[in-house]
Amino acid sequence: MLPGDRLIRHYLQFKDFNAEEYAYLFERARIIKHRFKTYEKYHPLADRTLAMIFEKASTRTRVSFEAGMYQLGGSVVHLTTGDSQLGRSEPIEDTARVISRMTDIVMIRTFGQDKLETFARYSRVPIINGLTNEFHPCQILADIFTFIEHRGSIEGKVVAWVGDGNNMANTWLQAAQLLGFTVHISTPSGYGVDLALAGITDDKCYKIFKDPMQACAGADLVTTDVWTSMGFEAENEARRKAFADWCVDDEMMAAAAKNAVFMHCLPAHRGEEVTAEVIDGPQSVVWDEAENRMHVQKALMEYLLLGRVAD
Repeated sequence: MLPGDRLIRHYLQFKDFNAEEYAYLFERARIIKHRFKTYEKYHPLADRTLAMIFEKASTRTRVSFEAGMYQLGGSVVHLTTGDSQLGRSEPIEDTARVISRMTDIVMIRTFGQDKLETFARYSRVPIINGLTNEFHPCQILADIFTFIEHRGSIEGKVVAWVGDGNNMANTWLQAAQLLGFTVHISTPSGYGVDLALAGITDDKCYKIFKDPMQACAGADLVTTDVWTSMGFEAENEARRKAFADWCVDDEMMAAAAKNAVFMHCLPAHRGEEVTAEVIDGPQSVVWDEAENRMHVQKALMEYLLLGRVAD
């Protein structure tokens, strides 16, 4: 850290912040979103540059971060695997040293969490996890903000996770442990969550169900993801068979609480992990959820670069 620099914070997992910090971020996201909707110019990150590094393909992550940074007055450098030397002919440590001397904040969307953490150790600027195989904190940040918009505080509520025990499930567990709600998890045999990887020490924050209908019973939020995440395409056919009973349908939503909402991080495969009737139905808040990626990430970048602001 250079003389006069503020402490560098990274956002690599959901558990990197505490509950009080999340309360602040959700309020900042609300304010920033209102400014966007009312066409109020707000450029706190003028002359700041975001570097985005993609080893995994992206639509929502790229658009939400790029548009968000421009809306805050900053600029963006976009790098893909073909454009950068990340982990190829140049060590990650050296790439981090160089890019962090030329930009103010870096978002990385990659495969292994270890790459992200190595980059952060050698960076002079904040690093944001845009998605790894293990965690997806920006998505859960958006999901919880969306729930708060529609239903109020998530504390004490029940979130039903139906499907793969993947990076989304791991991150929901971290959020539940921090923010005081419960995750009902239902996955096919052999595709369960890794509680140790997620760092879950509170067994009151989750319950595991073999039957997805039981997991959805009384839930305030039902959510899922594709059956085959990026990097696991070779398992696609085996997963389609194993997950056949884990498609979120009208029956599962009927078992949930009367005012339950449905979420999906997208892209969605209608007829696989969710029916068209659910994702396009009245309980779905998927499109608000997708938009809110941009607003919570703006609040996150503002916080990592400027700390708490009062306006």
